[in-house]
Amino acid sequence: MRHFPLIFLAALLLAACGGRQQPPPWMRPTEKPRDENYHGGNAAMLLKYDANHDGTVTRDELIRGLKAEFAAHDPHRNACLDSDQAAQINQERVDADQSTATPVVDWNQDGCIDYTEFSAVPYSLFDQLDADHDGKLTQKELQRAGAKPRDPDAAPEGQDQGEPQGRRGPPPDGGPGRRPREDVR
Repeated sequence: MRHFPLIFLAALLLAACGGRQQPPPWMRPTEKPRDENYHGGNAAMLLKYDANHDGTVTRDELIRGLKAEFAAHDPHRNACLDSDQAAQINQERVDADQSTATPVVDWNQDGCIDYTEFSAVPYSLFDQLDADHDGKLTQKELQRAGAKPRDPDAAPEGQDQGEPQGRRGPPPDGGPGRRPREDVR
C-alpha cells in the first residue's frame, strides 16, 4: 500500500502522455495540399521574357530578352562570362527563384560561358512547352508548366493598380511611341 501513490502517479503520467496527437498539417484531410509550384514552376522562367505582358511568350520575345540579359551580365562585351560572373548570376537566380532556379553552367568547361550555354535551358524549355510548335507559348501551354491562370484585370505582380506599370515596348492603347505593326503571316 505504501507504493500505491507512486504507482498511481506513474499511471496518471502515462495516461496523460498517451493521448491522441494531431497529425501534421499536410496529413490532415481538411488541409488543402501545398502548392509545390509556388514560384510558378518552369513557366516562371519563361514568363519574365513576356515583353508586352500579354500572357503569351513568343520565340522573338525570348530571343530578345535572353540577348539583353546576357549583354547586361557581360560588362566587358567579350561574349564570355567568367566563373565570378556566373556565380553572381546563379546567386541572383537562387535569391529570386529559390528552388526553381536554373544555374548558369560552363558545359564545355572552357572557362567561358558563351551565349549558347547561357541560353540553352530557356530555349530547351520553350521548345518542350510549345506543344503545337507555333513559336509562341500560350497561356494554356504555360499553365500546363505551372503558371497560375492570368487575371486580365489584375495589375502586374508587385504593383498596385495606381502605379505605372513600367512596360517595355509600345503602349497597349496605341498612344505616343507606338510603332506600326508589321503583319507576319
